[in-house]
Amino acid sequence: MNPASDVLVVGAGVVGSAIAYFATLEGLSVTVLERGLPASGTSSACEGNILVSDKEPGPELELTKYSLGVWKQDLAEHADLWEFEGKGGIIVASRESSLASLNRLTAAQRSYGVDARELSTDQLRDLEPNISPGALGAAYYPEDSQVQPMLAAAHLLRLARANGARFFPNTKVTGFLNDGGKVTGVRTSAGNFAAGAVANATGTWAADLASLAGVNVPVKPRRGFVMVTEPLPPMIHHKVYAAEYVDNVGSSDAGLQSSPVVEGTPAGSILIGSSRERVGFDSTVSVPALRAMAENATALFPFLNKVKILRHYHGFRPYCPDHLPVIGHDERTPGLWHASGHEGAGIGLSVGTGKLMAQALAGKEPELSLAPFAPHRFGGFQSGSTTIQEACA
Repeated sequence: MNPASDVLVVGAGVVGSAIAYFATLEGLSVTVLERGLPASGTSSACEGNILVSDKEPGPELELTKYSLGVWKQDLAEHADLWEFEGKGGIIVASRESSLASLNRLTAAQRSYGVDARELSTDQLRDLEPNISPGALGAAYYPEDSQVQPMLAAAHLLRLARANGARFFPNTKVTGFLNDGGKVTGVRTSAGNFAAGAVANATGTWAADLASLAGVNVPVKPRRGFVMVTEPLPPMIHHKVYAAEYVDNVGSSDAGLQSSPVVEGTPAGSILIGSSRERVGFDSTVSVPALRAMAENATALFPFLNKVKILRHYHGFRPYCPDHLPVIGHDERTPGLWHASGHEGAGIGLSVGTGKLMAQALAGKEPELSLAPFAPHRFGGFQSGSTTIQEACA
């Protein structure tokens, strides 16, 4: 048996690393287990968005605002480590119907305290001179930001370890330990680990880990591609995307959906998204998805039509059917906690999730209620398992 800890975090992506870091600040002893290497899952295959602009009013927007404050205030001294950019975001509407919908969205967001500014076509072109001449209007979100996601995950874990956290890579969880119906640790390929609480931060594999404890957490993978261009002089100055992207974020459609998301990077390359489709863990390169992304991007920024694509990559985002992440203690299985299901917002929401989870794990009242994200909202136990004793036997 390995030494016991107060909190055992399973998963060393950006969410798991954030939980570990903030838990150490609460004075808790922490162990982090990762079946591969840090940031080897979704955190290594995304853009690093920290967006308020694509959130409808509700619990996720509240969590986004909270998380943005954590990035900008609690972690301000570390911002350079993960290349934090407060670049701002712009949503562009190219149809009258889209513009009307965008104006309704910004009005609703402003009622929640979001800085959302309507732009005329002239104002839009002042901010983004290379935008399509077909753009009818836009909204500007100065709070939208960006980080380099792999750096964020790696440095949060490093900071946690500097505070005393232990880390075990290449350690796969194979089951749970329990005592009288309470989770008390995990079984792994490297032996047993005891803990006062186990945090499931395994991203797209959260349902698999939860099933080992006999509970249902319906997180599924949703595949998305990103294309990377050759380095260019500064041509795009914000994160810019079409109004249809907001609808795609909130859609439950399993089929391919694509709307343009385009932004520059400090290195000069331009990142082009986005696509969403539920195809399980199928890692096949989808030519239709890449073609749709290219067509959408060039419609938004016509100069891209002559720009070379150097590479593309894809990952699997942890999709939850009600479009809210799963965060907090699982009342169905005492001792088990979850932090997953953030889908494409995981990087932005990670540090807020980590800080709130750490507060709750330390026995404090979280600064933002976790009730809307409660794991037990999905009902009872996994089919075929009625007790934690049976699941862990």
